[in-house]
Amino acid sequence: MALYGVLGDIHGNREALRSALMALDTLHPDRIVCVGDIVGYNADSDECAAILREREIASIAGNHDLIGTGRLGFKQCSNKAMHALKHTRRRLGPDTARYLRSLPAALPIEEHVVLVHGGVRDVQQYMIKPHHIAENVGYLRSDFPGRRICFFGHMHEQKVFEVEPDGTVRDLAVGGTVKLRSDAEYFVNPGSVDASRKHEHKEAEFALFDSRALTVRFFRVPYDDALTERKAVAGGYRIGPWRDRYYSLRRRVIYSLQRRIAKLTR
Repeated sequence: MALYGVLGDIHGNREALRSALMALDTLHPDRIVCVGDIVGYNADSDECAAILREREIASIAGNHDLIGTGRLGFKQCSNKAMHALKHTRRRLGPDTARYLRSLPAALPIEEHVVLVHGGVRDVQQYMIKPHHIAENVGYLRSDFPGRRICFFGHMHEQKVFEVEPDGTVRDLAVGGTVKLRSDAEYFVNPGSVDASRKHEHKEAEFALFDSRALTVRFFRVPYDDALTERKAVAGGYRIGPWRDRYYSLRRRVIYSLQRRIAKLTR
């Protein structure tokens, strides 16, 4: 049993990652783990991957890590994500690409805990509502027997879902320290290190998990968002209005053609 720093959805944001790690270091965790999406959106994917490797932070592969290395397509991406990830694919260094390809889809830690990125079986699933959790708790029991605490990412929001023994799912408040019960199952999102897509605050998020006391504490720390944005714009990672419209038009055309082909082949 140990004290874990849990972070994820870094998305190439070096300034936010450094701020999160500086704050974590003052809390003296025994180990730091990451729920994926190391790259994408911002300009410093190689640097963020190097920091994780240097600090021996155990991570899994998120959907952006898979897309950035060509193992997953752009079909479910927003225009903004697709644009940034096309730049990421072109600019990833070979060492970073090899590292990302080596990451597992899930990572069990200790006896009762597992890390995934999106859903238990779908890296691109957003587990936002209780019915998503009700679906995935069955997958958790089947795929990872005995693992009753699942840390996940992807949705960029600090969350704790509690699953009662009768299957009832509760969305718990995350202010301060959350105490986990030994007779319940949990899906916990530490939040996103990268805040470039957020409007309400521009802070790096992470969590501290005490596996002995069964508690989770949530944190937000400031970082130099203006610098992150300047680098992202200069590097071409931010989509302009005309390209955004072009991507949307192309999606509609492709969708229309697919529907016509489907009708013809019935």
